[in-house]
Amino acid sequence: MTAQPSGKIGIFDSGYGGLTILRQIRQHIPQYDFLYLGDNARAPYGPRSFEVVYNYTLQAVEALFERGCELVILACNTASAKALRTIQKNDLKRLSSSKRVLGVIRPTVECLGEITRSRHVGLLATPGTVNSHSYELEIKKLYPDIHLTSVACPMWVALVEYGEFDSPGADYFINKRIDTIMQKDPEVDTLILGCTHFPLLMEKITKYTPPGVRLVSQGEYVAKSLVDYLQNHPEIDNRCTKNGSYNFLTTENAESFCQTANIFLWEKISCVEKIELS
Repeated sequence: MTAQPSGKIGIFDSGYGGLTILRQIRQHIPQYDFLYLGDNARAPYGPRSFEVVYNYTLQAVEALFERGCELVILACNTASAKALRTIQKNDLKRLSSSKRVLGVIRPTVECLGEITRSRHVGLLATPGTVNSHSYELEIKKLYPDIHLTSVACPMWVALVEYGEFDSPGADYFINKRIDTIMQKDPEVDTLILGCTHFPLLMEKITKYTPPGVRLVSQGEYVAKSLVDYLQNHPEIDNRCTKNGSYNFLTTENAESFCQTANIFLWEKISCVEKIELS
């Protein structure tokens, strides 16, 4: 008798930004079932140490595995930078030899080879992601000829989460960081938006990005990478349920989560459960 599939695809972020990844993934594969977990009570992860981010992320992965997820996407640049490799190497065998955990950094880097012509790429991200040097390391592995220039954007996440992403004040902070990175390397022809919050700032980012500079927003590339992964790993795909459902977990107040999540998903949600991670 053939075993029936029994698992959702888990999407984890320390807060709300990963919802932009979920939105893009659902546009590509709406037939799958998804379970989103936001560790909103302990966000942001960026200023925290590698050890703390690893422990928090591992707790989240365990919680999603326990709720039936066969595959978990760390839709958080900080978690991908500070926890993914350790979980893959040290914890997966103990948790489940058949389940998988993937991140958002490698899929974002993989697309660069076909995009940049000058081989000069810029990274706009949170201080935690920039300081982790994870993008730099991945780029050196895949494209040793690409030169990366990074600039931290400490105010951009706050602009989104406090609903100021469309305010006149946002223009100052966005214009300033883009000017900074272009001054550091005028040859940059591609800008990575290395934070899942940044798509909500896209209109203003586009406004201040010089003509001819390509913007790489993560959601599209992570979604396409996941589609390829599932096609290349039928042993995982066959265990994923496909009823077109999506549910949400948060470590913060469920009502507050619903209100803020609407901004990132562009739709109202109601199926939210509050949980504790430990």
